[in-house]
Amino acid sequence: MKTKALYAGLIAGLALTTPAAAQYAGGGVKVGVLTDMSGAYSDLAGKGSVEAARLAIEDFGKPINGKPVELVSADHQNKADIASSTARAWYDTQDVDAIFDINGTVAALAVREVAKEKGKVDINSGAASMALTNKACSPTGLHWTYDVYSLGAGTGNAVTSGGGKSWFFITADYTFGHDLEAQVAKIVKEKGGVVKGSVRAPFNSSDFSSFILQAQASGAQVIGMANAGADTINTIKQAREFGITQGGQTLAALLLFLTDIKSVGLDAAQGMVLTTGFYWDYDDKTRAWSKRFAERMGGKMPTMVHAGVYSAVLNYLKAADAAGTDDGAKVVAKMRETPVEDMFARNGKIREDGRMVHDMFLAKVKAPKDSKGAWDFYEITRVIPGDEAFQPLFESTCPLVAKK
Repeated sequence: MKTKALYAGLIAGLALTTPAAAQYAGGGVKVGVLTDMSGAYSDLAGKGSVEAARLAIEDFGKPINGKPVELVSADHQNKADIASSTARAWYDTQDVDAIFDINGTVAALAVREVAKEKGKVDINSGAASMALTNKACSPTGLHWTYDVYSLGAGTGNAVTSGGGKSWFFITADYTFGHDLEAQVAKIVKEKGGVVKGSVRAPFNSSDFSSFILQAQASGAQVIGMANAGADTINTIKQAREFGITQGGQTLAALLLFLTDIKSVGLDAAQGMVLTTGFYWDYDDKTRAWSKRFAERMGGKMPTMVHAGVYSAVLNYLKAADAAGTDDGAKVVAKMRETPVEDMFARNGKIREDGRMVHDMFLAKVKAPKDSKGAWDFYEITRVIPGDEAFQPLFESTCPLVAKK
């Protein structure tokens, strides 16, 4: 009896001193990249986002709970129903623990709703809508790379401060475009400027001629393109055909990616001001990582969306491992405890509204004569501190934010 009592005591003592067993619903961790593989945003995200996630898994470099980290991917086709049904199937039947990228606001908000309902993680790199950290915020949802507030704080502020006081907007006719126009228009007016008008263009349009003519006829100093991807590319190309800049008006690309400049060429894009969360040639860390990415992508350099996906996946995996669980709320809580400092994020921190605050960059597109290589497009003109680049927490309408 004494031996049994001693044995029981030892077991009880061991239970008190041994960490709780790891708890992973599928035995390990599986992540998904849900992105635009075939549409207007496929170049700036797409297969590059999948490859960025794969690099993050490789750099994490170990199994979780004895199982290799798994990766799945799918094309949401920029449709809410496809994004929602894919997320639901991944979470419910395929043991996917977290979904990444989700570029495009329509898809992003659809996935956020499903993830929130199921207590699963979604970490957005590709969408810009501030709704993700305001009315659609979630205990298990994060917004990683940029948003319309940061674009306004960077490009909108710089162009207006530089003398562009009258604006006309060509705006993508969905939530992202509306939000971006509203944010930049607010800055223009705060700085004493005026908005002469705007026109809403259907998403993924091929013909912007009528919209450009309206902008030209407005006489505004600045034509603000509140769109992205293929829509931005088409607007720039067609504006050049109409002689917009030759006529004295300024084109302001409010969301411009490295891949967009590659498509339109430096001749058409030179001198444009833009805001970005990442540039491949910024320092030794960005160059080293971007070289690895390019080797897998046929020489193509990464956009800020690709870099953001890598950073988000790697930080998620570290947290899921450290937490000993794939429980969404617990993993995100662990992520909030840890500063984010890597090849993508400088001075990064995750707030209670889900925003990962980090430094952003104001850049100017180089003239062809100043470019020293195939992807040498940006001159970084200013580092925008994270607390200036993103919406102040006290302005957030996220229900999770405790009001002081």
